[in-house]
Amino acid sequence: MAIWLVLCPVLFAGVAFAVPSERWRPWLVPLGAAMHLALVVLCLQQPEVTAFQHWLRLDPLGKVFLLFISVFFLICASYTPGYLAHDHKRSNRVLCTCLLLSLGTMTLVIISHHLGLMWIAVEATTLSTAPCIYFNHNPRSLEATWKYLLICSVGIALALMGSFFLAYASLFSGEHSTLLFDDLVRLAPKLDVRWLHVAFVLTLVGYGTKMGLAPMHTWLPDAHSESPALVSALLSGALLNCAFLGILRIFQICDAAGEGPYARRMLLFIGLFSMAIAAVSMARQRDIKRIVAYSSVEHMGMLAFGIGIGGAAAVFAALLHVIHNGMTKGWLFLSAGNIYHAFGTKDTDKLQGALRRVPFSGWMFLLGFLAITGSPPFGPFVSEFQLIVASFTAQHYWAGGLFLALLLLVFIGMGYTIFGISLGRPAQLESDRGFQDSFGTGFPILLYMSLILLLGLYNPPFLTTMLHDAAAFLEAH
Repeated sequence: MAIWLVLCPVLFAGVAFAVPSERWRPWLVPLGAAMHLALVVLCLQQPEVTAFQHWLRLDPLGKVFLLFISVFFLICASYTPGYLAHDHKRSNRVLCTCLLLSLGTMTLVIISHHLGLMWIAVEATTLSTAPCIYFNHNPRSLEATWKYLLICSVGIALALMGSFFLAYASLFSGEHSTLLFDDLVRLAPKLDVRWLHVAFVLTLVGYGTKMGLAPMHTWLPDAHSESPALVSALLSGALLNCAFLGILRIFQICDAAGEGPYARRMLLFIGLFSMAIAAVSMARQRDIKRIVAYSSVEHMGMLAFGIGIGGAAAVFAALLHVIHNGMTKGWLFLSAGNIYHAFGTKDTDKLQGALRRVPFSGWMFLLGFLAITGSPPFGPFVSEFQLIVASFTAQHYWAGGLFLALLLLVFIGMGYTIFGISLGRPAQLESDRGFQDSFGTGFPILLYMSLILLLGLYNPPFLTTMLHDAAAFLEAH
């Protein structure tokens, strides 16, 4: 069953590449995503899902990420036919194929239980999503694609070095060297601490580059800004979280070795630093999608902050925020994409009056801003509040206070621009772009908003159980 989780979207990608019809090909993306979600539901009902002598395994931590990414991708994929119907002048063969390939590679990252295989899978996510960033075929998208490839490749090379050092640290255990996560966690107390420290630093920098943590985030604003809206949503809502999972895997080994405090200090610092960089960068930002991109940097910092605080409550809140942030980012990027199509520009000075030009997308973007900045009753408010409570409970008073201050700065910096876009005087359009809100481009946004509103008011028992099991699994040693 585990191998089919990967093969299903890959097979659909092959079919999408072979189908000649530009009209029908986009429908294969949501169809493949629906089949993938059906397989995920079946796997979650199994007591154990493994393959290739535990090189592939679905553990409690992987279950949370796999279910979230499968649901997230399906909603995002449902936006594809409506989006491509509007942008009908360009072939969608490569985009549809690579979207499905990215789902397969992200699934491989999640179920990989071998250090080397996970590294290969993370690199494969880079290669499968890079052509999607270049979809618009203009100089800016080409530059963004090269930045994405080069910077993430440097990061992944550092992660490979960290994997080598971690394997070398296992030589001191007195047993055979291994790259299986289960074995590394079991042997963790016997690992050489010096090499383990170096391995964690390198993997944190390496996978942190792909995750968008500052100061390794420099590829992220360009890639998110120049990609199609659905690709931006995919990068922010799903791909960054796969890199976060890679960091969690290495952190689990450090924690099992008794070096949890060392790893947490680094995560706490880099988390707050990422939030600070995002808060400064959002101020007076002139690109609507770059604003949301820097919000991704901020929220990746929150995830690192939660793990850095430590304790079951903080880890639970961080894992819950993976879901809340991801869904809200899909909501925001798709809304921003509709606004861009209506105005034909990403320049915030020319986007004034979005509520009048595209009322549905304008209101969704405004509400999405309130959700992502932690306003009740939306989901991010719940997980961010839990992070704050956990930080003060753990007596990290200075960290909790700084966390609150940065949230306020982000709200002011982001709100100054977004309220202007939504409520400002309508700009004079140079030409009528012919774009109007429609069911195909609006329903996925409404789904994201409904889920985030529901999760802000009610946490389903099955999800709470999964998150508690994942948090306990991460800290078990």
